[in-house]
Amino acid sequence: MSNLPPAFESRMRKQLGQEADAFFKALNQPAPVSIRLNPIKTTGKIPDTLQSIVDKKTEWCPEGYFLSQRPVFTLDPCYQGGAYYVQEASSMFIGYLLKQIIHEQPVKVLDLCAAPGGKSSLTVSALPADSLLVSNEVIRSRATILKENMLRWGYSNVVVTNNDPSDFSAFESAFDIVIVDAPCSGEGMFRKDPASIGEWNENNLTVCRDRQKRILTDIWKTLKPDGYLIYSTCTYNPGENEEILEWICRQFQAESIPVSLPADTITPGNSTAYGYHFYPHKTTGEGFFCGLIRKKDGEKYRPKKNKKQKTTTFPIPPELSRLLIHPENLTAQNEDNRITILPDMHGEFIRQLRSELKVTAYGCEAAELYNRKIKLLHPLALTTWLNKQACSCYEAELPEALRYLKKEDIQVNAKTGEWILITYRHIALGWGKNLGNRLNNYLPKEWRIRMDLPTDLI
Repeated sequence: MSNLPPAFESRMRKQLGQEADAFFKALNQPAPVSIRLNPIKTTGKIPDTLQSIVDKKTEWCPEGYFLSQRPVFTLDPCYQGGAYYVQEASSMFIGYLLKQIIHEQPVKVLDLCAAPGGKSSLTVSALPADSLLVSNEVIRSRATILKENMLRWGYSNVVVTNNDPSDFSAFESAFDIVIVDAPCSGEGMFRKDPASIGEWNENNLTVCRDRQKRILTDIWKTLKPDGYLIYSTCTYNPGENEEILEWICRQFQAESIPVSLPADTITPGNSTAYGYHFYPHKTTGEGFFCGLIRKKDGEKYRPKKNKKQKTTTFPIPPELSRLLIHPENLTAQNEDNRITILPDMHGEFIRQLRSELKVTAYGCEAAELYNRKIKLLHPLALTTWLNKQACSCYEAELPEALRYLKKEDIQVNAKTGEWILITYRHIALGWGKNLGNRLNNYLPKEWRIRMDLPTDLI
């Protein structure tokens, strides 16, 4: 890259020494393409749509794979059904860190800066049974994208929120783990997003550092005693990386935790606090930094009395219960004739979240009561709680699946009035209902594919 800021180039030459030339050469190479499988929806099997272009696995994420080329993911029904997520490989290291600190006991996790959803979908897949993830994004437009991606991923032990870090003050000592993928100067994205080069300036480094400290100060009290903070950025700047970890340890008398590394291509930081760099000339991926911090003080979480939320839970209606895996661990909630399914053990905590925060999604919004009948909703089709063996399924071929995803009519032989789960390669895409002469397509309008289909698939 010939248009790199001179100040950035000078600093990186000092930072990397003899490796600098290799680093700058790597920035001129195409950005690698990587995906991560949904372990429940795929059971670890690479979808047929990707098998011919899978290159190699990532070293730090068993579900991660590099692709030899970038397909049109929008036109892959397996992607639309949440069988995999397109995620930058270096950031998948968060899952490796999680496995160092979680065991079999359920945990509550807050992913504070979660959009577009890569780290949240990775996190919830790694959590023990009966855990809960709160996935937050402060920017409204990005929170909408986060919600859609988490619904597509299908794990319903998730609450999606749209809040500033300071809004979590009511949840002191509530979380076992907090993940802060902090807003940063974005130097690690220069290759993937060349437009970010023009936004870089030295003053912005200071702005980012101060913002990171403010975010961490706001959120620190939400950690339980002995809880863990995972801090990460997509920049190379020590002022936003090692120096922030050192600041956390001083400011909060916290402990930096070392981890064993799965690959010698990951570079330990030069600091009194343990941090880990991903450089593109050493690892197949973009620039990334992360570190693990343990909190040593604090008090037990004491929830406030819930005065705002009057919603009560009730047993799941039989017509929904039969469609769910382990309905005995779930409960139902009815608001404005919309039935949401919740994990029973987290019902009260979710109500507390809804009373204090702007919650955009929680549990699985499964059905709508309509003229004394139940209308199935899209999240139910995508949730990993769905028992597909209890559903009437239609396994679509690729042209049919894409027409369905464009919200067009497809022909299905079924009983009149029967709800049909449309699948592709056994990945659920959404609901349809047979009206006798046609299938009523219940894919939400905002989810439909808007791009034209190739002529050979029409």
